[in-house]
Amino acid sequence: MDPIRNPYAPGAGSQPPELAGREALLDAASVALDRVKAGRHERSFIAVGLRGVGKTVLLNRVRELAEARNYRLALIEAREDQPLPLLLLPHLRRLLLELDRLGQLSEVVKRALRVFKSFLTAIRLRQGDLELVLDIDPERGSADSGQLDADLPELFVALGRAAKDRGAAVLLLIDELQYIAEDELGALIMALHRTAQESLPVLLVAAGLPQLVGQMGRSKSYAERLFAFPEIGALNDADARRALAAPAASAGISYTDEALDEILAQTQGYPFFLQEWGYCAWNIARLSPICRQDIDKATIEAIRKLDSSFFRVRFDRLTPRERDYLRAMADLGDGPLRSGDIADRLGISVMTAGPLRGGLIRKGMIYSPAHGDTAFTVPLFGAFMRRSMPVWSPRAASKDRRKP
Repeated sequence: MDPIRNPYAPGAGSQPPELAGREALLDAASVALDRVKAGRHERSFIAVGLRGVGKTVLLNRVRELAEARNYRLALIEAREDQPLPLLLLPHLRRLLLELDRLGQLSEVVKRALRVFKSFLTAIRLRQGDLELVLDIDPERGSADSGQLDADLPELFVALGRAAKDRGAAVLLLIDELQYIAEDELGALIMALHRTAQESLPVLLVAAGLPQLVGQMGRSKSYAERLFAFPEIGALNDADARRALAAPAASAGISYTDEALDEILAQTQGYPFFLQEWGYCAWNIARLSPICRQDIDKATIEAIRKLDSSFFRVRFDRLTPRERDYLRAMADLGDGPLRSGDIADRLGISVMTAGPLRGGLIRKGMIYSPAHGDTAFTVPLFGAFMRRSMPVWSPRAASKDRRKP
């Protein structure tokens, strides 16, 4: 088929042609946006799920819903190496300046800008030089203590009051939230708690890996009451078939049932992989319907592409000991796995394996679905590890890692 007309969109956060199976969550997001804009309380929500389930796609769709409702919004991607204040500052500055330009002079908005300047000054003292500039005097005694859990709530309240004064609403969209340190998460939770208590028009919609629920709970015990945590997983059989068949049908192309069965077996219904297999199948097939033989060839191509990009970029971030840990997991199966079994497979104690496991959780490679259990955050990664390290001995790995 013509590759230029290929309807599939594999990529990080790329909008698929058919966003199947996420209607309930998007409906809930629409209700939340409408309620907050109307001055009614609604819980912020944080979508959690493995890599490749479409969390970033959902955030982008919620952004579109918010833009249609004239929200003032910020789309932020958290990173391992950047503290929360430095992530938030440029976006909060822009939001406040937008609110300032919305109408005539407002003391509420001007005060919010002064509070921001106080916060900025305090952060500059802690973090070093910042390039942000705001030509306004600070609000002395507000958000300037240097303590994030005290200052961030004051700043968010000032932002919320400014938005309310302008008849506006603010949406913060944060992707990869699991990378935020737990003490900073605690400050963010407190800030949103304060705005909720005053029914201010500020809403957070975020996404992260499954361990984020535990991180939030450890940061603040009331997080489970303040947020909703919808779980985003693989698509069910009907939705997965629709995600593949509908885009092709719009171009007059169909699949045989056997072809669809094989793609679902290979991808396990994960949206990113469905797009990758659909993309490869379209380019390989010559005639409609796309058949099982086309899918067999597409599988070879899709795995080659994933191994050289999606999986490889994660593999290359690992230390040799971390690779051994994940290879031991792959030897035992796709999980969830008992942490003690992984340590036994490596030939080391659970205590010795603990720091390795903790480091891999922080890197977002694994998570703990239940106490003492461990699983990959990246679907199909076990098979990739077996392909990447086909000759591997747990005894050799254990002996080698004991060397200083």
